[in-house]
Amino acid sequence: MTDTSPTLTPNEIEDAVAWRHALHAAPELAFEEHATAAFVAERLASFGLAVRTGIGGTGVVGTLTRGTSRRAIGLRADMDALPIQEATGLAYASGVPGKMHACGHDGHTATLLAAARRLARDPDLDGTVHFVFQPAEENEGGAERMVTDGLFRDFPVEAIFGLHNWPALPVGQAGLTLGPMMAAFGVFDITVTGRGAHGAMPHQGADPVAAAFQIGSALQTIVARNVSPVETAVVSVTTVHGGDAWNVIPDTCRLTGTIRWFAPAVGDLIETRMRAIVGGIAAAMDCSAEIRIERRYPATINDAAEARFVQDVVRGLGSSLTLAEDLQPSMGAEDFAFMLAERPGAYVWIGAARDGANPGLHSPRYDFNDAALPLGAALWTALAKRRLAA
Repeated sequence: MTDTSPTLTPNEIEDAVAWRHALHAAPELAFEEHATAAFVAERLASFGLAVRTGIGGTGVVGTLTRGTSRRAIGLRADMDALPIQEATGLAYASGVPGKMHACGHDGHTATLLAAARRLARDPDLDGTVHFVFQPAEENEGGAERMVTDGLFRDFPVEAIFGLHNWPALPVGQAGLTLGPMMAAFGVFDITVTGRGAHGAMPHQGADPVAAAFQIGSALQTIVARNVSPVETAVVSVTTVHGGDAWNVIPDTCRLTGTIRWFAPAVGDLIETRMRAIVGGIAAAMDCSAEIRIERRYPATINDAAEARFVQDVVRGLGSSLTLAEDLQPSMGAEDFAFMLAERPGAYVWIGAARDGANPGLHSPRYDFNDAALPLGAALWTALAKRRLAA
């Protein structure tokens, strides 16, 4: 069977949705995606693609080559789930306690599989498409692992493209920026050490909880008073741990959280100010403090020319998928940034909003909107054909 249309048939949609539901019911966390990788590899092979597994741990690449052109592009989907207890009540809900596909990576994987099958049936494709199925997008940097493991050495491409469902956009829209798309991402861990004492006799100790409160409040001045108002940054304390009893001042108190930025100089400024604030306040309150800052992901920055190309592809799909204009970057983060640092390309959001209750990404009540799946597959199909023919 051959078909030059980017639109999935009803049977293809039914199959892709069934794949998505099967993946949703069997979520796997970062670098544990062994069953998911096997699921992907089996289907890619059945489409006639050359398949390689184990890239960057549990990554999979399927390669489709047609015609005589030596040009090649990459299309990427992420496969991992999150450590969240699902609360959707769906018939295909997670069967693994404490793990769920709360970010739609099950949908991304099924969408790219559907596009791979559709392109494998297209006699007009001229060139090579590498379908990249990546592990460990959530916090653990699977994209970096794949790149380090030789992704672009073994599967050279002139451009790489990524897609993510976006519940803030209605189904039927897709959009992207011509530059920064997602923020850089870091985490911090602060331990304040004082001297424990009876809660009724605080003067006999050095209270690390009081110092931690002061530190948490002062960290908010970094964005408010140190970062330029025309730049964008976030410093958020997200956990506080200290003490075990109502009447005991503990020896230590711990704060953890996340930082986000776009410009590298802003990331440097945040780290410098955090270290000064933490050390200064702790010392002023007769405590000491240790701070660990990890910069996990760089900013996801689209190549302007490739982003314009994707916009043109969306516009060419007609009424089924329209371009969302004037999108603003998100302070969320994406390790697709590591791939864009190596090759030009672009990262696009596809609308996935639901009518009525519309849980956001990482909610225990979130579920990928299957209505977005055939639209994403059509976008990938049209993009691959046009990019190789350009």
